[in-house]
Amino acid sequence: MSTTQAHIKIASENSYIIYFGDPDSLHINAEVSASIAATCEQVRRHFGARLIDLVASYASLLVIYDTTQCDHLWAKNTLKTLLNTPQKNHQDSGQLVKIPVFYSTKYGPELTLIAQNSGLSVEQVVSIHSTTEYRVYAIGFAPGFAYLGEVDERLATPRLATPRLKVPTGAVAIADRQTAVYPASSPGGWNLIGLCPAPMFNAHEQPHMPVSVGDRVQFEPIDEQQYLAMGGVLHEL
Repeated sequence: MSTTQAHIKIASENSYIIYFGDPDSLHINAEVSASIAATCEQVRRHFGARLIDLVASYASLLVIYDTTQCDHLWAKNTLKTLLNTPQKNHQDSGQLVKIPVFYSTKYGPELTLIAQNSGLSVEQVVSIHSTTEYRVYAIGFAPGFAYLGEVDERLATPRLATPRLKVPTGAVAIADRQTAVYPASSPGGWNLIGLCPAPMFNAHEQPHMPVSVGDRVQFEPIDEQQYLAMGGVLHEL
């Protein structure tokens, strides 16, 4: 990592934003994501209690710090030093998080559509989706909504032409070559393929989410009985 690849800009009175590429990018780039994940680890380690929050996106990282514990110059110089420090390859870094999914054509109505469009069986779609290891590229849209990629190109499916007014909590979905779990009920236009019983966001716990940017995710198929035993709720669409 070097300052020729990343540059720092003032974002507010107590934050800097680091751009690792095109600031308007919404596209997956594994190398950029690995650099952001590595920088997150270094910032947490060097800022310690001075750090308030980190907000990562596809090509940027917002660093929010406590000005009662450090000044702007210290924060910027520390970030510059970190960006100029060679990092090890972080392609396989981050914790591996297993997330249970009840794949269902009833509660994931686009599962059949994806199978038909890909020329695969529903069982093959489930197998491909659940055996792929995904990277957490960004967190946004809603608290706890983690953008995971990349989905196998055979399963890539455009967003719905007309978004749903209400997607249930825990819905597992695909949009283009990304997949995600809806952390709370909300409008949404992604293709639903199942339900996850595990909470993806809890404001009253630390950490708030089971995953962070840079982590790796793999889905584990479960049946309806297991889903209910884990506290899942069957949402009618």
